Order: sequence, then C-alpha cells, then structure tokens
Amino acid sequence: MKFNNSIYEHEELTYEDVFLFQNYFDGKSRLEMDVTPTVSFWTHIPIVAANMNAVSWKRLAETLARYGWLAVLPQDMDLETLKKIITFIKTADIHYDTPITVKADNTIRDALGIINKRSHNCVIMIDDEGKAIAIFKPQDLEQLDQFSLLGNIAKRPLITWKIWISDEEAFDLMDEKWISSLPIVDDQWILKWILTKKNTVRWWLYKPTLDAQGRLDVAVAVGVNSFDEKVAPLYELGIRTFVIDTAHGYQKSMIETVKKFRQQFGNEATVIAGNVITAEATRALLEAWANGVKVGIGPWAMCTTRMKTWVGRPQFTAVYKCAQEAKKLWWFVWADGGVKSPRDMILALAAWANHVMRWTMFAGVLESVGDIKYDQDGLMYKENYGMASRKAVVGRNQKVSKFDLAKKQMFREWISSSKIYIRPWMESVWDVVDEFMTGLRSAMTYVGADNLQEFTDKAIVWVQTIAGFTEGTPHGKIRK
Repeated sequence: MKFNNSIYEHEELTYEDVFLFQNYFDGKSRLEMDVTPTVSFWTHIPIVAANMNAVSWKRLAETLARYGWLAVLPQDMDLETLKKIITFIKTADIHYDTPITVKADNTIRDALGIINKRSHNCVIMIDDEGKAIAIFKPQDLEQLDQFSLLGNIAKRPLITWKIWISDEEAFDLMDEKWISSLPIVDDQWILKWILTKKNTVRWWLYKPTLDAQGRLDVAVAVGVNSFDEKVAPLYELGIRTFVIDTAHGYQKSMIETVKKFRQQFGNEATVIAGNVITAEATRALLEAWANGVKVGIGPWAMCTTRMKTWVGRPQFTAVYKCAQEAKKLWWFVWADGGVKSPRDMILALAAWANHVMRWTMFAGVLESVGDIKYDQDGLMYKENYGMASRKAVVGRNQKVSKFDLAKKQMFREWISSSKIYIRPWMESVWDVVDEFMTGLRSAMTYVGADNLQEFTDKAIVWVQTIAGFTEGTPHGKIRK
C-alpha cells in the first residue's frame, strides 16, 4: 500500500479519512478472487469474531467456522463452559447446520421461544428415537393458540434427504418442492442436520476453518491472570489459537505471559497478543514470540476509553504503523475495532492487516448469544455491552467481596448496554459473511488484484474531506 501523497503517511487517520483509488484489472470474474489471508495457516477468510461476551459463543463460533471465519471465545467464560462449547463445536458437522428440535408435547410457545436461535428459521419436531416428524416455520405457528401442543397441529408432508445428497441436488429438490430448508437424516431416518437452500449456493464459494484433525476450529481468549488456570486444559482439548488479551498490551505482565506460553507449549500454537497501537509495542510483543498482535485502543462502538483517558490512536494509522513493523519480523496484525461496514474492513486489509476483528455487527445477528428483544415498534434487537463496562466487570468478579468489586467498578470504561437492531436481510451471520466478502472481492477488482497480497501491494490510499466521505454513503433514510 502507498499514499498518493507521501506527506499523508505521517498524518493520524481513521477509516473515514481515506479511500482507495481505481486501478486497471485484467482478470475475468470477482468469483475467482483469492481472499485467503496473506499469512494464512488456518482461516480462509480474513475476519475473526471478537472475544466479546455478547458475541462469540457456541452458535456463532460454529457457524462462522463453517464459512472460513474464526470466532474467539471470551476470556470471561469459565473453564467448564469453555470445555462444553469447544467439544460441541469440534463434534459438529463441517458442512450441515445444526437443527433446532422440539417434541410433540412441546407447546407453540416453546417453539417460538427458540425458533430464532438460528437463522434457518424453523424447528423440527422429532419423536423419542430422534426421527423427524414435522417441520414448522413461524408463519405456521404465530396465529395459533400459544399453549397448543405441537403434536396436535396439522402437519404438511415432511421432505427429508440422506446425508449423501450433493449441494446442487439439494438446491434443485428444494426449488422443486418450494421449501427453503431440508432436514438431513441418516440411514435409520434419525435427524442429524439441516441444510438451507441459500447455503447450498454458498458452499461452492466458502471453505470451512478446520483444525489439524479436520474438525471445526475455534480460538480462545485468555487474560494474563487466567493463563495458569485455562491454557493447559484448553491445549489438551485441541485449541491451537490463543488470544492473550488485555486493554493495555504494552506492559511487562503481557510480555512475560507470552514468553511463558512459548516456554510451556512451544511453537505449535498460534498466539495473538494485544492490544497495542504503536510500532514499538508491536515489536515488543513479537520479539516476546507472539505470532501476531491485536491493534486498537478506543475505536469500538461501546468503548469510552479515549474519552476517559484520551489514550488511543485513529485506527487506520494504528493498523498501518503496527503492520509495517510486524512485516519486518515476518508476522502480522489483527485490526481490532472500528469496522462498521465492508469498506472499513477493506481499508484495514489495504493497510496490511492480516485479519479484521468484528464485534458490534455480530452482536446483532440471530446466532449471537443475546436474547432477542422487541422495541416499541416491534423491531427485533439484542443488547450489547463492552468488556470493561460495569456489566462485564460484575460478571467476571462474582467471587470477590463486595468491597473489592466496588473498587474494580471505579475503573470501568465501556458502555453497559446498547441496542443492536437485527436488520432486514442481515439477520444471520451468513448474511454478514456474504456482505463483507462480496464487498472485498469487488474492491479487489477495482484495485486490480487477484489475491490479498497483490491487493495490499497495489492499493493506493488517498485522503478525503468529510464531505467526500458523506458523498460515498447512502443519502436516503435508512431503517433501523
């Protein structure tokens, strides 16, 4: 990447301040773009889900791994919960989605309470042996008495198929039968998985993120203080990507923790450490033997750190300066925060970030951990909160005395609650994957690149006014 005018290389810039210039493209199709990260050893797409309590749990991590992304489970999660979630993810199918099941003695209220846990938008009724009996979508249930038993509802003929069906065959079958979801059963007709019509199309474009044993992969964040308790048992479970995370990553305890990790576990695992915003801090963590650093202080939607401490840096420049230093040592950075749309991700990648962390947008999808709520207009939303907020501080310190908890709460720096609306056509993490990856592929054609290495090499960054940024955004009213 280079600036059109070298003087801007010494400015402090955020994503809204810059744009990419058009270049000649001699390729044929956006579908042929290689979006594998430049320093790639486990993911097929350059985005990870942030280790936030309101985001990365079981459903989101499982779904993202199927499409080449990676989720980082939060450091606040207790060890037993981590073990259960990791075991679930690593035993899930790498191709088909997990169905939501009910029994005949469940009520309509029961079904509607869980139907939006996943975005295939249906529940499947099974018998005591696990055989599929019926499938229900919201429109089948919403006008009926909520305490009616599902077993008493008139059922349409159920269409299922065996595990060996191809994506194209499944698409054609669902198209012919006018259905959007296909239950997948084994030879004994036991329900195993579910496949949606849209996902049959996605599968030719995405590859799953797998561990060395061919299972869906997931990463885990640990704090400096929880290192001794968590890392060894998680390593035994097959975790090989660890994020050692603290708000101020350029400190003695972080550097010593990274060194301790290498002394105890060697070089097989990938270690990401952070957060930092300078070249000096980046070098310190990489020389301690981290593989990558997490870049960002204060760009997140829930964060008040800059307003409270005035420490931070505009995110585009932070990523650019840290990535330049990481490249000298043959390692990489993750751009953590400030990504509100595909354009921000694209600019972070142009600045040589190897991966981009997403948070707030993932908090507002059906697969995220939060419960769905409704505002006064009947619009669905989920609540989001920061990792240094009062809510998070209370959650991670339940075993300390009330006096010690009160002391810790004095240093909160994030917002405790924010409404993140589930937007039409962006309800699922699948939709977010599509939105960001199609944007990236198109950007690569504009820049004239076939892969991300070529993209970062060819990208020319120009600086714009706020009017220039506004001109490039939708001008009409946007529904919440």
